[in-house]
Amino acid sequence: MSTNLHSSGCSSPILATLEKRLESVEHTRANNVSFEQTKENIRKMLVKVELSVSAYDTSWVAMVPSPSSQNAPLFPQCVNWLLENQHENGSWGLDNHNHQSLNKDLLSSTLVSILALKKWGTGETQINKGLQFIELNSASVTDETIEKPAGFDIIFSGMIEYARDLNLVIPLGSEVVDAMIQKRDWDLRSDSKSFSKGREAYLAYVLEGTRKLKDWDLIVKYQRKNGSLFDSPATTAAAFTQFGNDGCLRYLCSLLQKFEAAVPTVYPFDQYARLSIIDTLESLGIDRDFKKEIKSVLDETYRCWLRGDEEICLDLATCALAFRLLIAHGYDVSYDPLKPFAEESGFSDTLEGYLKDTISVLELFKASQSYPHESALKKQCSWTKQYLEMELSNWLMTSVRDKYLKKEIEDALAFPSYASLERLDHRRKLLTGSAVENTRVTKTSYRLHNICSSDILKLAVDDFNFCQSIHREEMERLDRWIVENRLQELKFARQKLAYCYFSGAATLFSPELSDARISWAKGGVLTTVVDDFFDVGGSKEELENLIHLVEKWDLNGVPEYCSEHVEIIFSVLRDTILETGDKAFTYQGRTVTHHIVKIWLDLLKSMLREAEWSSDKSTPSLEDYMENAYISFALGPIVLPATYLIGPPLPELTVESPEYNQLYKLVSTMGRLLNDIQGFKRESAEGKLNAVSLYMIHERDNRCKDDTIESMKGLAERKREELHRLVLEEKGSVVPRECKEAFLKMSKVLNLFYRKDDGFTSHDLMSVVKSVIYEPVTLQEESLT
Repeated sequence: MSTNLHSSGCSSPILATLEKRLESVEHTRANNVSFEQTKENIRKMLVKVELSVSAYDTSWVAMVPSPSSQNAPLFPQCVNWLLENQHENGSWGLDNHNHQSLNKDLLSSTLVSILALKKWGTGETQINKGLQFIELNSASVTDETIEKPAGFDIIFSGMIEYARDLNLVIPLGSEVVDAMIQKRDWDLRSDSKSFSKGREAYLAYVLEGTRKLKDWDLIVKYQRKNGSLFDSPATTAAAFTQFGNDGCLRYLCSLLQKFEAAVPTVYPFDQYARLSIIDTLESLGIDRDFKKEIKSVLDETYRCWLRGDEEICLDLATCALAFRLLIAHGYDVSYDPLKPFAEESGFSDTLEGYLKDTISVLELFKASQSYPHESALKKQCSWTKQYLEMELSNWLMTSVRDKYLKKEIEDALAFPSYASLERLDHRRKLLTGSAVENTRVTKTSYRLHNICSSDILKLAVDDFNFCQSIHREEMERLDRWIVENRLQELKFARQKLAYCYFSGAATLFSPELSDARISWAKGGVLTTVVDDFFDVGGSKEELENLIHLVEKWDLNGVPEYCSEHVEIIFSVLRDTILETGDKAFTYQGRTVTHHIVKIWLDLLKSMLREAEWSSDKSTPSLEDYMENAYISFALGPIVLPATYLIGPPLPELTVESPEYNQLYKLVSTMGRLLNDIQGFKRESAEGKLNAVSLYMIHERDNRCKDDTIESMKGLAERKREELHRLVLEEKGSVVPRECKEAFLKMSKVLNLFYRKDDGFTSHDLMSVVKSVIYEPVTLQEESLT
C-alpha cells in the first residue's frame, strides 16, 4: 500500500462539469454564513488542540521546590493559579456540573490543592474553604458506587499522610483515614507476591501517592525521551521532587513554558486528540468537508509512526487508533507495534492492562477489524471481544460518562465494521449521545474540548438533515419513475424501491453522489423485477425474447415484443441504460453504454441458465453453479454502473482489469453464499437450486446440514476478507480507491441484510430505512452548548 491514493481528477471540461454539480448541491450550505463559520472553527481544532487544565497536576507541579531553595516553589505561577481558581463550593478540579459521579476526583484534586498551598504557607482562606468541601463530601471517599480515578486508594491515602507531615487535619474521621491507609498497605503487601510488569508500571505511575519507591532504577525505565514519566505532569513532578532528575526538570520547565500557569493531566496529547477529532468527524459523516486538513494530520501521524514516536507507540489507545485510521486511508503501516497485544497476556503486562482501561481495549477491538490479513489481528479481535462482553456483563454504572462508554461498546459489538452502514452509524451516534461525551478519567478527569464540541455536533446534525432532504427528493423522483415506467403493473414483481434506495443512501450518502445513488437504486429495482420475471413471472418464450432484445440492442428499429410484460421490462431497461450511459459520459469523457448493456446481458443469460436447470430438474456441480450464480446474484447492474458515477476516471483497461473483475466476483460470491445459507430451508422446500443443497448432494462427506452451513459461512467470510484486503491494497492497484470502496460498501449492505433472515423478507429493516430517509435528527439543546 502506498501513502497516496489514486488521483480522482478528470480531464478539464469534465472536471468543470462535476465542480458545477457539486457547487449546486452545496449551494444551500455555502450561503449559510453560520454553516461556513462552523466548518472554519472545526478546521482550527485540527490545528490547535485544546486540553482542559488539571488542578490535580498543577498542584503537584506547584509543590516542586526550587533547586536553589527548598523553601520556595520552583513554579510560583502554579501556586498563584490555585489561589485564583477555586470553585465557589471550595473545591478544585474539573467542573462536574453537580454530577456526583466525579466526587472522588474533586476530593482528590481539592486535597492536593490544599497541600500545595499549605506547603508554601499561603491561601489560608482557600484552604479552609477546601477543608469544608472535603468535610461536606466525606461520604464520597468510601462510596463504592462513585467512580475512582486511577490509583485513588494509593494516592489519596498518601496525600492524607503528607497532610499529617504538614500538621494539617483532614476532616474525614480517624476511623476512615486509618482504614484507608491500612487497606492501601495491605494491598501493596499482598500484590507484591504476584509482581507483574503491569503492576510495576502502575506503582511508578502513582509515584506521587506511594512516597516509598526509593530506587530510581525502578522508575527510570518509564522515563520518556521528553523527560517525563508516562507524559504525566503529576508523576514527573513527584519524581523530580524525590530524585532531582534533570530530564524530569527539563520536561516540567518546557511544560510551563507552553502552558504558563496551569498544566493538563497528560502532555503531549496532540496526536490522540487530533486523531480522535478525525475519528469523530468520520463517525458522524462530515469528514468530506475537511479532506485537506485530515490528510495533513495523517501525513504527520504517518511520519511519527515510521520513526516510532513515543507519543504514538507508548500509548496503547493512540497506537490502535492511529493504526486503524492510517490503514483506512491507504497508508502502508506495519502491525508490529500492536503485535504484543495479539494475546490478552500482552495487554495485561501494560499499565493500561493493570488499570483495566476499557477505552484502550475498545480501540484494540476496532483496530483488529481494520485489516483482515494478519492472523494476529484475528486473535486480537477474539480476546478483545470477549473482554468487552465480560465488561458489559459486570458493568457498574458510576457516571454519566459510563453510560456513553457502555453504549459505544454495545454498538461496537452489535454492529461490526463489516456489517455497518455509515448513515446508520452516524444517526445512532448522534441520537444516543455517544458523540457528546468528551470527559475522560485517569488519575483525574479532563476534557478534550475539540473532540465533541458544539460546532462538530451542530454541523453533523445540519449535514445529516440536509443530506436527508436530498434523499427524500430522490425517493420522490424514483417513485414517479416507477409509475411512469408502469413497473407497478407487474404484479409478479416485488416492490422493493425503499430497500434498494436505502442501500445506496446509507453508504453513498453525500450530496455529490446523487447520480451514483439513483443508478444504484434503479439497478436494484430492475434486477429485482427481472429476477422475479425469470423466477415466476415469465414464460420461456418471454425470457428468450427479452434476452434477444437486449442482445440485439437496436435503437433504431421497432422492437418485437412477445408480451406486454416484455415490453414494459425492456423499455425501462433500455431507457435506464441509456440514461446511465449519458450521465457516465459526463464523468468519464467516453461512452460506456456498451459495457452497461453487457452487464445486463450477462445477468439475463445467467438467470436463463438457472431457469433451464430448474425446468430440467438438473443438479449442476457446485463449481458450475457458483460460476453462474455469482452473476445471477444480480449485483452487476447495481454496483458496476455506479462506479462510473462516483467521480474518478475509469479507463476501459481498468474496467477490463483482473482487479476490477475480482472485486465484482468476490462481493457477488460472498453475497450469493449468504443468500443461499439464509434461504436454504425455503428454497429447498420450493425445489430451487442452492449452494448448500448442492454441496450436500455432491460432496458426500457425510456432513450434516448444520456443518455444511458452517462451512459455507466460513467460505463467505473468507471471500469478505479477501475483498477487504483487495480494497485496501494500494501497491499495483489500477482501480481508484473511491471506486473500490463501492464494492466494500455493498459487502456491508449484504452482511447487514442477511444477518437475520433472507434479505428482502426482513420486516425490521423497514424502520431502519425510514430513519435514514424520512426522520430528521434533533438533539437536546444542552448537547449543543
